Amino acid sequence: MIIRAKAPLRIGLAGGGTDVSPYSDLYGGTILNATVSLYASATIEPLDNGKIELNAMDLGVSEILDASCFLNPDGELGLLKGVYNRIVKDNELPPLSFRLTTHVDAPKGAGMGASSTITVAILGAFAEWLKLPLGEYDLAHLAYEIERIDLGLAGGKQDQYAATFGGFNFMEFYGDDKVIVNPLRIKQEYVDELNFNVLLYYTGTSRESARIIEKQSSNFSAKAESAIEAGHRLKEQAVWMKEALLTGKLEKLGETLDFGWRYKKRTAQGVTNPLIDEIYETAKEAGATGGKISGAGGGGFMMIYAPGNARYQVMKALEKFGGQFHRFTFVNQGLNSWTI
Repeated sequence: MIIRAKAPLRIGLAGGGTDVSPYSDLYGGTILNATVSLYASATIEPLDNGKIELNAMDLGVSEILDASCFLNPDGELGLLKGVYNRIVKDNELPPLSFRLTTHVDAPKGAGMGASSTITVAILGAFAEWLKLPLGEYDLAHLAYEIERIDLGLAGGKQDQYAATFGGFNFMEFYGDDKVIVNPLRIKQEYVDELNFNVLLYYTGTSRESARIIEKQSSNFSAKAESAIEAGHRLKEQAVWMKEALLTGKLEKLGETLDFGWRYKKRTAQGVTNPLIDEIYETAKEAGATGGKISGAGGGGFMMIYAPGNARYQVMKALEKFGGQFHRFTFVNQGLNSWTI
């Protein structure tokens, strides 16, 4: 028997950072994101040898352990161990013996929610194997607790919900871990145009998002005026983005992204750097109307909006930076699991 699960990575379109505590707890956060055809996948193969085999294929890291009810969540495989620990604890299970193999279609530190997405995929595989009664909200919240509470990893709340639900979603975040996911019904021709106009550019540099997010949280906790004001403007941006997508006013997307990027940089030091700024300005000079760094910032992927046929000039202009453009399409399906 082989159990598989996959979940899509996401692009944050608007409101980035307002899902980070304590901003979301104090003022309510608003995010608009969309999932793309890049995935995190997990495969479980039950074993009967009393061992647990963990393999992260994209990282080139493997580990073989004795089956136990608790695995020390250390090293590069900490997420895999953390999910297993929570599954066994919550369901009062004996030690399980299995081989878990994972893979992510984006580089580490790319800013597309990979850590949360692989957590969701692993949970999906365990839920499929053990027939656990987890709904979408249950599974996304469990993934959030594993990352943020059990493992103490800094971050927001959007990634787990994007990976679980899939598609274009307008998300609301409040205190007491209250989350509302509002799926958007966007006409296919609008999505097709987005697929043509949106470029996904890997800068060639990764970053450690936790440090930037910790700075954002610190600024929000200290009620730093610039950061709080930026959060409020980013929430407005999410509403504008939702209206533009639903009504087909795609010509407004670039300026809306540009507006958000200006305020995103005010949430914390490290969101941008001279290289990112130069790439962004070069893209605009070549015909892009807006864009943003994906995730917390500091490196990884950049999303660039190049309407009409500007994509070709933009791609040519960015060649000198040595990064890579990644092909993708927006996808509607979220977490999917199955048994062979």
